[in-house]
Amino acid sequence: MAGIWKYLAAWLAMLLVSVANGALRDLTYGKLMSELAAHQLSTLIGILLLGAVIRGFVRRYPPASGRHALAIGLGWTAMTVAFEFLFFHYLGGHSWSALLANYNVAEGRVWVFVLLWVAIAPYLFFRCRRAA
Repeated sequence: MAGIWKYLAAWLAMLLVSVANGALRDLTYGKLMSELAAHQLSTLIGILLLGAVIRGFVRRYPPASGRHALAIGLGWTAMTVAFEFLFFHYLGGHSWSALLANYNVAEGRVWVFVLLWVAIAPYLFFRCRRAA
C-alpha cells in the first residue's frame, strides 16, 4: 500500500503544476492571443512541465519494469480524465459537451496530447534510464 501513495503524490504534484500552468496562461499570455492559441501554447508548456515532474519521479522511484511504467502512466491518465470531467462538470458547472469539445483535435483542441504524454512518459523515461 505504501507504493500507491508515492504514485498519488506524484499525480497531485502534476495536478498542481497543471493548475499553475493554467493560471500562468490566464494571467499572462492568454490575454495577448486568441483562446485557441493560448490553449495550444498552454498544452505545449504543460507537456514540458509534466515531463519534468514525471522524469523526476521515474528517477527517484524507478518502475520495476516497462509494464509497470505503462501501468503508472495509464493510472495517472485515468485519474486525470476522471478529475477533469467530475471536477469541471460538478464543481465548475461546465456541460459535458463543453468538456468533450476539448478532445476535438480537428478544431485545434490539443488537450488529448497531454493525456497521451502522461500515459506514455513514465515508460519512455524508464526506457531512457535503462539505456543510459
